[in-house]
Order: sequence, then structure tokens, then C-alpha cells
Amino acid sequence: MISRSDKEKEREMGVLQDAHIWRLSRRATEIQASPIRKLVPYAEEAKKRGIHVYHLNIGQPDIETPPEFWDAVKNYSQRVLAYGHSQGLASYLNALSVYYHRCGLDIAPDEIVVTTGGSEAIVFAFSLICEPGEKIIVFEPFYTNYNGFATMASIELVPLETRAENGFHLPSREAIEAAIDDKVRGIIICNPNNPTGTLFSYHEMETLADIAREYGLFILSDEVYREFVYEGAHTSIFDIPGVEEFAIMLDSISKRYSACGARIGSLVTKNRKLHQAAVKFGQARLCSPTLEQVGAEAALKLGPAYFEKVMGEYKRRRDIVYEGLMAIPGAVCVKPAGAFYAMAKLPISDSEEFAKFMLSEFSHDNKTVMVAPGPGFYASPDKGLDECRIAYVLNTDALRDAMGILKLGVGAFGKR
Repeated sequence: MISRSDKEKEREMGVLQDAHIWRLSRRATEIQASPIRKLVPYAEEAKKRGIHVYHLNIGQPDIETPPEFWDAVKNYSQRVLAYGHSQGLASYLNALSVYYHRCGLDIAPDEIVVTTGGSEAIVFAFSLICEPGEKIIVFEPFYTNYNGFATMASIELVPLETRAENGFHLPSREAIEAAIDDKVRGIIICNPNNPTGTLFSYHEMETLADIAREYGLFILSDEVYREFVYEGAHTSIFDIPGVEEFAIMLDSISKRYSACGARIGSLVTKNRKLHQAAVKFGQARLCSPTLEQVGAEAALKLGPAYFEKVMGEYKRRRDIVYEGLMAIPGAVCVKPAGAFYAMAKLPISDSEEFAKFMLSEFSHDNKTVMVAPGPGFYASPDKGLDECRIAYVLNTDALRDAMGILKLGVGAFGKR
């Protein structure tokens, strides 16, 4: 064993390098920067120049959080803000179960684990079903933070490409099965989809369940945007018969009730062993936020009238964005049926350079647009170079103006 004094002597002689002593983990060096947030400095510089920036880059709704949420938090009567149960507050678990039953899903309170945002639910799920180095199949483009969550869990994403031309629907069963090897442990799908707005059909979800059953895989179904459906009907993984042992539903109140900062999500499974293990993961971080669960419980009591109003507003926004995209010569986009995003193929060569151009070099009437470049939503290299995600989270007047500016910006970028 080398003594402390020996180490000090060797360091002085250059034998030991500080970089080797204070080396960061591979997870730390490989974690991806958010492609949505990394352009923020460019937006801040634009604002300093007096340019108004329309933020179409991030899914932060401008719909007000329901007053019922705030009232419940304000009226919290306990004198001590104590630890909650690691699985979640009993009253909130019961309220979630009632909510899921209203959605036609037979989910019991003891089949739910409340998580600190949908993000923690995904990290929990990855870590629950995979050993380090194992794999999850994902359909790209996909929610960009899946990349980061996979790195945190020391697992690998296996990307299967979907295409703008057919609305980013799933590839063939044969293509999915060809990606399965002995290290693949599951398939993750987001329905309705972020970033594409695609609403996957019952048949598509049923096909995934059949594949999972045949190959012994888990299905991770991200259903955060369940209510955001403009045509057709949402299919939950739990709408498919016989999935009890391998289905994991991932959920969140962030978008549903415009409460992104509340950080309350849920992991739902009927697999008892998996549920028990998820509760132990919850015990390791003690509990999810108490006040936000209290507010979320109140929001869950809102009836169909609330969602009808919200969905009507988002559908109007969707239509404005789609019409604006179709006014751009060469743009490719199938009208999104769900969520509040459109993933569009534009007549540009490099969407990251285009996004920077819009913030650094282009403006119209002292206004410009910030979009999310396509490559950040892919795991495969050199994909999405001509694509951008647009989040229609602004009011209708702002969106009309923003889409007009986007069209002008695409034209100016092509003439550089």
C-alpha cells in the first residue's frame, strides 16, 4: 500500500496525475446537454439587443395553473411540513386511482408510486428493469431527456427511426424485432408523442404488447399527454389485454394541469415485484414533495369541462402552427393529432445553425423565433438535421406572428 507521504512525493515527481485522482465518472462526462436549453444564451443576447423572442422551443404552457391547485396549497393546515410516505400521500394515491378509473383504466392505489416528476419515473423504470449496459428500444425522434436518463442509469438506447412523411408512426413489426438482442430489456414509447405530436393507434400499441410478450420485454408507456388528443382516441398500454406483468405506465401532472414546476409524476405497474422495488427506490430518496401532491390532488378533481376548454385552445393553436408550416415552401409535416408539438422537416441544411441564425442574425419588426433543433431528439448521428420541433404553447395571436416570422427566417437562411 502506498502511504500518504509516498503519494505526495510521487505527485511532486509527476508520477500521479490529479486528473486520475479526481476523475469524474463516465456518466458525468457523457451526460448530454439539453438541446432545448443550450441555445438560451443566444436568446438572452437577442433580448439584450431589444429583440422580442417567441419561445417555441420548450413545452412550457402559458395556460394558467388551475386556481384549485393554488387554493389547496394555500390552505394546507399542518403546522409541520413533515416527510410523506415514500410511495406517495395516501389521499393522493386514492385520488390518482379515481382519476385513472375516469380514464377507463383499472388502476388501484397500491399499483402506483408517486415520483418527483415524470423524469424520476423514467429513471426509476430504466433502473428497475435494466442492468448497467443493457438496452431499451426507443423510436426516434424522441423526448430528448431519454438520452440523459439512459446515461444516468448506465444503459443504452437502441434507436429505430420514424419518418416525417408518414407522421412519425411506428416502423414495421419486422424492423422492431430485428433490433432485439439478448441485451434488450424493454421498449419505451410516448403516446401522444413528444416531440412529434403523433397519436399511436390501438393497433400500434397492441403490436408492441405482442412483441413484448413474445420476447419477454417490458413496455414503458409515457402517457403524460393523455388528454391532449385532437383527432382519434388515446390508447393506454393498460387498454391492451394481458399486459399486467410487463407494462409500466409513466405519467406526470406537469402538462395536464400546466404545473411543470410542481414536479409530481407517477409510475404505475401491476407487476407486484416491480412495484415493491419501485417503492424501495422511493424510500432511498425519502419522499416526493408534499405540498405539490396536495395541490395535484385538488387539480385531479377537475372534471371534463376543464379539459374541454384547454383542449379547444390547444387545437386552435395546433391549426395555426400547421397552417403556418404548410405556408413554407418545401416544409413536410403531417398534422399532429396529439400533445402540443409539431416536428417539421424544413428546407434547411442544418437546424442547429438555423436556430442560432434566427437568434443571432435574423429579426422582423424587432421580433424573432426560437425553435428546438431536430438532432437533439435523435440518438442516431446525423439525423434530424433538417427538422425542428415547434411547441405551440403561446396564445393564438403570438403564434400567428411567430409562424410568419419563421417563414421569413427560413427564406432568409436559404439566401445566406
